[in-house]
Order: sequence, then C-alpha cells, then structure tokens
Amino acid sequence: MKKAVLSLSGGMDSSSLLLHLLANGYQVTALGFDYGQKHKVELERATALVAYINDIWSAYHPPFDNDKNYQWHPVTHQIIKLDGLSQLLNSALVTGGADVPEGHYEQENMKETVVPNRNKIFASLIQAVALSIATTGGKSEVAIAMGIHSGDHAVYPDCRQEFRDADFEAFKIGNWDSELVSVYTPYLEVNKFEILEDGLKCCEQLGLDFDEVYKRTNTSYKPILIENLSATSLDGEPMGYSAWFSDYKSAASVERIEAFIKLGRPDPVLYADETGPVTWEVAKSSVEKVLADHLASQ
Repeated sequence: MKKAVLSLSGGMDSSSLLLHLLANGYQVTALGFDYGQKHKVELERATALVAYINDIWSAYHPPFDNDKNYQWHPVTHQIIKLDGLSQLLNSALVTGGADVPEGHYEQENMKETVVPNRNKIFASLIQAVALSIATTGGKSEVAIAMGIHSGDHAVYPDCRQEFRDADFEAFKIGNWDSELVSVYTPYLEVNKFEILEDGLKCCEQLGLDFDEVYKRTNTSYKPILIENLSATSLDGEPMGYSAWFSDYKSAASVERIEAFIKLGRPDPVLYADETGPVTWEVAKSSVEKVLADHLASQ
C-alpha cells in the first residue's frame, strides 16, 4: 500500500489532489492548518469532504481496481491549530489584516494575499508527520503531496519548484531516514482547469458524485456568512439557519469560476455578494467580464 501525507486546505486544488491520491491507490493522511485565516470555512469544508468520502466508501467498499489488488483505507484527517500566529503575521488573508483584493488573479495586488513563509511552516509539519509514519512499525516509503499549481508561481514564491527543492534538501540534511520520504506535486505545471478535469475523472473512477465533492470545498478568500435563511423543519414548521457562501469577486474565486466555465459545468458551491445570495449565472457573468477586461488590458 502506497502512503501519502497531504496538505488539505479544503480548497479546490488540494481536494482534487486528495481524489487523485485515492484514485492512484494511496493510503492518505490529510492535514489542515488553522493559522487564523479569514476563510476558515475551508477547514469545515475539508472535514465535510473527508466524511463524505469515508461514508461513501465504507458503504460501497469493494476495491475500485482489482488488478491493483487495492485495499480500502479510510482517509485520516487532522486539523493542526497554530494558535496566536495570525496576530504576528502581515497578510490580507489573516484575521485583522487588510481587505482581500478583488479582480484578476494575475494582478499585482494579489501579492497582498501572500502569508509570510506559510508553505515553509506547513511543509515542516508535514515532513515531520510523513517521516514519523515512514518509521513507525518498520520502515516504509511515504510521499508528501501538495496541490500547488502553475497559477500559483507568479504570486507565491513558496509554490515554485526552486523553493520546494531547497526546502526538501534542508529536510533531508536535518533528519535520519529522510530517504524514505519523497515529494509528490502532480499539479505543479498545470492550471486550475486541468486540476478540475482531473478531479472529474477521479470522481468517476472512485464512484463519487462530482457536485457533492466540490460543494464541500472553498476557494473564496472572502466567504460571506448569511444568516436567517429560510428552511422547513421535519414537522413542516419554518425555521432559520445560517450558511457560508463564496464571494465571486476576489481573485481566487475568479480563477475557480473560470475553471468551471471552461469545464462547462456550474460550480456547486453557493455564491453571494453584498446584496445576498446570487445565482451561478450572476457569478459566471461577473467573472466573464473580469476575464474580458483583463484580456483587453494586455
């Protein structure tokens, strides 16, 4: 059984990579990090996604590829709290930081969403867990999986290959048995649309519902909590509830919506703006205008 430790943020990329790992026969330990991000709903979505996958597979349960003699293992998921860190970080993404910028994801203001040394912090913890798994109960090989992709390279230096290589070299120098651990970044040179395509293919292979998977993800850096929504209880009485919606104007949301437009499918997450919930068509039209304006400015 191949083993992997995955950095699972709850976003579209890392969630797709979770599917990719499972479709390729990995036993997965998924780690999320609470560092005081404004979009902490992503951690709730990651927890819901893992629960959905584990529930479906525990009921379905046969190997999805008998030729590989695959044995099902539930996904192990843990959220690591980095209490107090957000108070010391300068970034628009953390609580207390500046407003998250809107517009196209290639604009200069996207650099405001960089969290200082974030991937280095995460990588150190993931490396420690991966090496511990590799050396527990004998020795086995473990892959560290991260969903970084080509669209990250311009804005986030810690998503570039040269950083990943240097960081991993430091890990190897500083640890015994580090040769048991490798790095797996299959999306490093592909874009968000290609990641979504891979997610669709993996859903089909794994017997998972694409919409059920991706509505349990969050890409928005500016999620919107809407309260007093209407619903009906089991006894027919009206009741109110609250839910998190994604914005469609921040750059990360624009990039995600563009991928769904190219795929030809509506995004199953709920969208909203300052006026309240909006339809997929409203979000789609807004993003199409942003993309057209950006293209015209080139």
